[in-house]
Amino acid sequence: MRRQVLSLLVENNPGVTSHISGLFSRRGYNIDSFSSGVTADPKYTRITIVASGDEQILEQIEKQLSKLEDVLDIKKLEQGSSVTRELILVKIRAKDTDRQAILNVTEIYHGKIVDVTHDSMVIELTGHQDKLDAFLDLLQGYEILELARTGVTGLTRGCSDVIYLD
Repeated sequence: MRRQVLSLLVENNPGVTSHISGLFSRRGYNIDSFSSGVTADPKYTRITIVASGDEQILEQIEKQLSKLEDVLDIKKLEQGSSVTRELILVKIRAKDTDRQAILNVTEIYHGKIVDVTHDSMVIELTGHQDKLDAFLDLLQGYEILELARTGVTGLTRGCSDVIYLD
């Protein structure tokens, strides 16, 4: 099993994310991560999908996606030639005596404390999935009350493969 990150440029039409996710479910493919957002031009949306499978499955996913009418461009985001990031928000139960230790770990990972109450803290952290997983591993001694992950998003490096539309 291999993991593949795909960056899709699609027309920003109603139902486009439904069509793409439906393609995966109809064929029994799993989506590990799915994130989308409007680009600098509101006519287009960038969707980043992380999927796992053998070479044949990953090749089929790419071929099937390219057949969809709204899909304008597909790029494989390979390590070294792309930049990928994910955002997590973690709410931790935090007593007064725990706060400094949690803050120290958060600072090591360049995270931010974005909310503090009498009994909890919310931490924001952005980075590569491995970094986020390592951070969460260090928090195992604390009670994680809630966790939200955006999923991977990314772009290729450089200008050579930029698609100019209209």
